[in-house]
Amino acid sequence: MGSSPEHLGPLLIQFLLGVGFSALILGLAFLLNPKKRSKPHDTFECGVPYYGDAKGLFNIKFYLVAVLFILFDIEAIFLFPYAVNLRSFKEAGLGSFLLIEMFVFLFTLIVGLYYIRKKGALEWD
Repeated sequence: MGSSPEHLGPLLIQFLLGVGFSALILGLAFLLNPKKRSKPHDTFECGVPYYGDAKGLFNIKFYLVAVLFILFDIEAIFLFPYAVNLRSFKEAGLGSFLLIEMFVFLFTLIVGLYYIRKKGALEWD
């Protein structure tokens, strides 16, 4: 399978559908949003008056858990194509090599998870 233009058609269609859908959603959000602009001294939609500054400090644990979630979410994304194509890799004679490679990948992630647990990154005060 080369990189001739006829193989790029589905990619172009998917790109155009993604851009078109994004433009449609943003356009609808712009058209359907409430036109009334709230003033800083108004209450929120729930009726509770706000207090304090919006630029307040957050606990660093929140950011750390968010980054860890993204890390392990990306790990799951990397595992999915491997699992889908494992049979074809095995038929091509690369099954054992890729299995060892995936175990090394998972071992690295498990060591990282063990490290962050020992450091207390997942403990809430």
